[in-house]
Amino acid sequence: MIRRPSLRSLGRPKPSDVTAGLVTGLFSIPEGMAYASIAGFNPVAGLFSGVVPAIVGSLTARTVLMVTTLTSAIALTSQSVLSDAGLDPADAGNVAVLGLLSGVVMLLMGVLRLGVVLSFVSNAVMVGFSTGIALQIVVGVLKDATAYQPKGHNKLVQLGDWLVHAGSWDLAATLTAVATVAVWALAHVVKRLRTVALLVAMVVVSAGVAAFGTDVELVSDIADIPASLPHFTAPDWSAAPHLVGGALSIALVALTQAAGISPSVPNPDGSKPSVNRDFTAQGLASVTGSLFQSLPVGGSLSRTGVAVSAGAHTRWAGVFSGIWLALIVLALAPLAERIPMPVIGGLIIVVGGELIIGKIPDIRLVLRTSWLSAAAMLITFLGTTQLPLQQAIILGAVLSLLLYCVQASRQASLLALTPTGDGRWRTEAVPRTLPAGQVTVLDYSGVSLFAELPAIERAWPEPAPRAVLVLVLRTLPDVPSSAMIKLLDRLAEDLHRAGGRLLLAGVRPPLAKIAETTGLARRLGPDAIVPAEDTLFAAVETAVRRGRDWIDSTPPVS
Repeated sequence: MIRRPSLRSLGRPKPSDVTAGLVTGLFSIPEGMAYASIAGFNPVAGLFSGVVPAIVGSLTARTVLMVTTLTSAIALTSQSVLSDAGLDPADAGNVAVLGLLSGVVMLLMGVLRLGVVLSFVSNAVMVGFSTGIALQIVVGVLKDATAYQPKGHNKLVQLGDWLVHAGSWDLAATLTAVATVAVWALAHVVKRLRTVALLVAMVVVSAGVAAFGTDVELVSDIADIPASLPHFTAPDWSAAPHLVGGALSIALVALTQAAGISPSVPNPDGSKPSVNRDFTAQGLASVTGSLFQSLPVGGSLSRTGVAVSAGAHTRWAGVFSGIWLALIVLALAPLAERIPMPVIGGLIIVVGGELIIGKIPDIRLVLRTSWLSAAAMLITFLGTTQLPLQQAIILGAVLSLLLYCVQASRQASLLALTPTGDGRWRTEAVPRTLPAGQVTVLDYSGVSLFAELPAIERAWPEPAPRAVLVLVLRTLPDVPSSAMIKLLDRLAEDLHRAGGRLLLAGVRPPLAKIAETTGLARRLGPDAIVPAEDTLFAAVETAVRRGRDWIDSTPPVS
């Protein structure tokens, strides 16, 4: 069962959380509307995706500063799902049932603790994925910042096209974006203004654009902002059977995006994040939001970055972002419509740039670790920028699995253990041939992965008459691969034909039961399986005594 935060555990909001919530709420107006508009949805649905979902998600998530709302990847995936199902994205009932189904999938994954699946995604893959998402955030607002829509089938091509066609950038929009970045940089230098630098840049440059009458795109050019709170929207249940599979895709995109937030934005209170709790929080946010004019939602790296840059210290920053957005829409809709899109573009470039810069230490670490990890990181990064996000997620999962298999097979080893006479054991190289009439102890280190077994078999010593081999299996999983059972069977038979014997030491109960059901225990002979004991080498010493007793009772071969 996954616990919800109590009122006491929510902590007290800080003044900086109120300010951070205001900045994040203001960002939610143009960014949410733009994401929805790009994907063919009603822009107002993108706007309201930052109200109820942000409040619910921030109250329930274990990653304290994560802001749950609409992202560009979720919007585009949702559009693709509805298009494949032949449903109209402008129909509020279709949007509501899609958000509800996506939220239910996230809830189920959290309740069933399937977040453990993401723990198998390697750090190298997550670094590549998070960096790719940050680049997507930057490329996604280049049109807002310069009024030039970059062309290309992926984000890297679009970035290149944008740079090559610098002459096509609109001068007014570009200067507005540059001025926004410059004002942010100046405010960021001043210690007292650092936490509100984004807000200062937004207000100052927006006021300047209005004062000088600069001709740039405004929020009002995307859509009118209704001066009202989000109202209840009933799901169209007739569309549900066509959207179940698509809801799973959206959930995977949302959850994988959010998985990159906790490593990038650690909890300020020192508490540990929980992927399962974050799954549940995003599911609750998507379900409740779907009933109040919201698109499917998930943890937003860009909106979280805005909140952190604006001085967020507790989960209340996300709560205030939803409250501020609702108040702004309700009371100041005409004023919010006057925010210039190049201002938002410039500030999101700042946020995306900070996220990329923050990943540089992780990138360096991966590059210095191994070429395999570096290759996995690079391939995931390229996949995230060039493939549909759901495909990039699958690519990252496959790469993580391959990386794990390669690393596990390389780490598997056999070492000989020799008693020192004072109760200790030292490690030595495995002998080429077992000494006749003696007990040899080998320690196996590995996970029984089929890829590692050939190396183990090559290191296995040649059998000899009346030689006993004690194989220590302390690291073997409770449920080993069937290939490992077959290998043990074959090696035991080779020893038996040569007049020797194989004993297994440190065997845990689940493995002992498998040995019984597969017949391995019977083929090894009586007392050949020595259970694991509390003392580290107690099982080894027991097996050695049994081996010596067997040698003493076995006459030499004449």
